[in-house]
Amino acid sequence: MLDIEVIEDPAAAEASLDPIRTRILMELSEPGSATQLAMKVGLPRQKVNYHLKALERHGLVELVEERRRGNVTERILRASAASYLISPAALASVAPDPHRFSDRFSAFWLLALAGRMVQEMGRLIAGAAAAKQPLATFAIDGEITFRTAADRAAFAEELGVAVTRLVDKYHDGGPGSGATAGGGRKHRLVVALHPSLKASPKASPKTPSAKEQDND
Repeated sequence: MLDIEVIEDPAAAEASLDPIRTRILMELSEPGSATQLAMKVGLPRQKVNYHLKALERHGLVELVEERRRGNVTERILRASAASYLISPAALASVAPDPHRFSDRFSAFWLLALAGRMVQEMGRLIAGAAAAKQPLATFAIDGEITFRTAADRAAFAEELGVAVTRLVDKYHDGGPGSGATAGGGRKHRLVVALHPSLKASPKASPKTPSAKEQDND
C-alpha cells in the first residue's frame, strides 16, 4: 500500500469522488471483505460489491487474499493507498499551466506550480515504485510570522537572492546537464510563501478573506 496515490485517470478520479466509494476506501485502509464493509457502511452486501468492483477496475482497491468458507470464496481487499490526490492531469484540457505566465507575487501562479508538483510527483513516485528504486526528494515546511508587510516583502527579496546564489553555485549548466548518460540529473525547485489559514478554535479552517490577507 502506498502512503499517497496520485490519480491521473479521469474515470478513476470520478469513481473515487463518489461519497460511498470514498467511505469504502477509508474503511479499506485495513483489509476487509464485502460482508465486513456492508456492516460498517450500512449498505447491502450486493451494493458494496458493486462499488468494490468499480474501485478495483480503476486500481484503487487491490486483492489481498481469498478465503474459502464452505462453498463460498471470500475476497479480502484493501485500498491501494492510505490517501489519494487527484492530479491536474485528470482535467488535462483545463488544468492550470505554469508556463502561461510567471509572476512571483501571483497566488494563481503559486497554485499552478502546486498543481504541476502534484502531477510530476505522482508520476515520479509511480515510476520509482515500478522500478523498485528510492526517489530522492527534499522538502521544508514551517511557519514564520512577520511584524509588517514590509518585513514580509524584504524576506521574500532576500530569500530570492539567497536561492539564486545557491542555484548559481550548484547548477551544472554544461552540455552534459539533464538526465542524460554521464550528465547530472535535473531537479525541480519550488519555493513558496503564503499566509497561513486562520481557524477559530471550534471551526474548521477557512480561506482568509482579502481583508484578512491585507492585514497579515
